[in-house]
Amino acid sequence: MNTEMKRRAFIKTAAVSALATSLTPRSALGNGEPARVRLGIIGVGSYGTELLQMCLAMPDIDIPALCDIDVEHLARAQRLVEMSGRKKPEGYAKSETDYENMVTRADLDAVIIATPWIWHTPMAVATMRAGKYCAPEVWGAASIDEVWQLVRASEESGMPCMMLENHCYDRDSMAILNMVRQNLFGELVHCQCGYQHDIRNVNFGPDGELTWWGEQALKRNGDLYPTHGIGPIANCLDIDRGNRFVTLTATASKSRGMKEYIRKKFGAGHPNANRDYALGDIVTTVIKCAQGESIVINYDTNSPRPYSNMYRVQGTSGLWMEDNNSIYLEGISPEDTWDSFEPYQVKYEHPLWKKYLQEDPRQERGGAAWLKLRAFLECVRRKIPTPIDVYDTASWIVISPLTEQSIARGGEPVEFPDFTMGRWISRKPLFGLTDAY
Repeated sequence: MNTEMKRRAFIKTAAVSALATSLTPRSALGNGEPARVRLGIIGVGSYGTELLQMCLAMPDIDIPALCDIDVEHLARAQRLVEMSGRKKPEGYAKSETDYENMVTRADLDAVIIATPWIWHTPMAVATMRAGKYCAPEVWGAASIDEVWQLVRASEESGMPCMMLENHCYDRDSMAILNMVRQNLFGELVHCQCGYQHDIRNVNFGPDGELTWWGEQALKRNGDLYPTHGIGPIANCLDIDRGNRFVTLTATASKSRGMKEYIRKKFGAGHPNANRDYALGDIVTTVIKCAQGESIVINYDTNSPRPYSNMYRVQGTSGLWMEDNNSIYLEGISPEDTWDSFEPYQVKYEHPLWKKYLQEDPRQERGGAAWLKLRAFLECVRRKIPTPIDVYDTASWIVISPLTEQSIARGGEPVEFPDFTMGRWISRKPLFGLTDAY
């Protein structure tokens, strides 16, 4: 074992010990009642507000502090907390780095991050180094170095980092995971996924100006939003838990969608109608795994199209495809004929969803979005590891800069960093094996 691996092994041992012993649960009433969770949120714009509202519907969650540089967003969020019967949270809005002051508060157990992507890593690092559980929203990294920063902050602080990837909690994704673990598909050999969603309107403001999302498309050419697709597939393939991503190749088509959208909506004379956008309309990525499986990922956000995650899970005994809600299992389905997935959904409903549907049959809480959030908060309350950890987060978000590298090199293969430093061989699957939500 080399010096770096020894150092990381020591850090990991210390981190686990810190998580297990130094974070003692608090009793809400001092009489053995479960601990309440004291939560801060950085970023309370549109989706940050949705997360806040879901938290406020949970009676064991307190919100001592909120942070947003938009004072109107912050004031609205503070009012929502007060309207729920809770004390008005302290607001942090003095500067872009005021979050650094919020995360050091002694009355916070965890912090959710729902800001633009470029802030996720520094905010997550600051949160973990302040001794708090961390839950950044979905994003793709801008560089490999920032992903290492995330991993090192978690290892050295002993604090979990769970990306809030709700597609892992989708009802069909969890049923498929249940079927995979029951060997219904046999040995997995190939998977497909992606983020195929016409979001050109998100790239531009009401007057055609570029939003922060549009700025990404202007400057970067790669799969900028890989986690909605890859999260559920990584769980099926036990990535970083007996398997890992090894190499990646990526190809981008020409870029036309952004210009066409602006010309149609704002006219050919608009300044943004004549800019060159780096992002190709279709980005296709192929990943090779250590156990021999292949994965295809599509990123398609600047074309007119219906929504699809393009899921496909295929093994030696059959396959499932999301787009036509179909499944074929050798020896079970009629020969050479697709079955509807609906009866399989019921038969192989994941235990987590069975429990959820018993409590909320109309899914009024929010379904997968609620489940991901509650899973994180329940882990904070119990002081246990999160079902999506920092290594999952790292392996999924690093796809973005790796695809940029591969495209820039004409589609050459690039290697995935091993963020676990070899521990992927013996780490055990966790997602979907806990009742925490």
